[in-house]
Amino acid sequence: MRKKNKTIITCAITGSIHTPSMSPHLPVTPDEIASQAVEAAEAGAAILHLHARDPENGRPSGDPDTYNRFLPRIKQGCDAIVNITTGGGQGMSIDERIKAAEAFSPEMTSLNMGSMNFGLYPMLNRYSAFEHEWERAHLENSKDFIFRNTFGDIEKILERLGKGHGVKFEFECYDVGHLYTLAHFLDRKLVTPPLFVQTIFGILGGIGPDPQNVMVMRETAERLFGDQYYWSVLAAGRFQLPFTTMAATMGANVRVGLEDNLYLGKGQLAPSNAALVSKIRHILEELSFDIATADEARAMLETKGAASVKF
Repeated sequence: MRKKNKTIITCAITGSIHTPSMSPHLPVTPDEIASQAVEAAEAGAAILHLHARDPENGRPSGDPDTYNRFLPRIKQGCDAIVNITTGGGQGMSIDERIKAAEAFSPEMTSLNMGSMNFGLYPMLNRYSAFEHEWERAHLENSKDFIFRNTFGDIEKILERLGKGHGVKFEFECYDVGHLYTLAHFLDRKLVTPPLFVQTIFGILGGIGPDPQNVMVMRETAERLFGDQYYWSVLAAGRFQLPFTTMAATMGANVRVGLEDNLYLGKGQLAPSNAALVSKIRHILEELSFDIATADEARAMLETKGAASVKF
């Protein structure tokens, strides 16, 4: 793992997992996404991981026109690194998933490192009613949903976004095998260090939220990547803050946000993404960690810079 002097906080603003009925604070409209993203940056997030949603019903959207309603506002409002998803949402093709990233050529995009089951359906037990018809189907359909990221898909994204647009990738690794897949592409020289490796815990279908698994993923990444990577950690739901805190003490960068977790504390909905950023920042600073600015994160990850994006 590359030595770092400061910890990068990524904030995942809205995602495609949670639905509007789950929290009134989940940003859905372009105005809400833009304002919450800027506030998260002001609170200390150096990277903003972004999805779009249909402003009428909150359904995940890959439409570049929707992205265009908030990306320029975020760039004008803060200096954070913009990271556009290539994971998209249920039912989107690979071309639909990368359409916005190709249109806007951001500094970073996500890149999922393997196909997997992605089970959201247990959340059905927590909610008795939904505001929009699509929400229940979205959760139910995840029982038979395979989140597709084949070797060919990954190569296509590396070619079209990495080589084509010079983006850096947030390599999302939901299990140990995903680290080996990334190592395969590193061996083939299709990815360029420094790698930004996001290890993910607590998604049904991926590696579980057991503290021992943090060590497993870290030790595996150390063997595979040595000093060619920066490590980051996210965990779903109530595991978000404990796991990011634990991992930070082991050298990790951290990711928080309403995409991954709706709660600030037990039974307490997070009022905003900025609240989650502020909480992890406070915890890390109490542990004597320094928080990286956006420009410090750019230098660490060697991104192309905000001047080279197309929004």
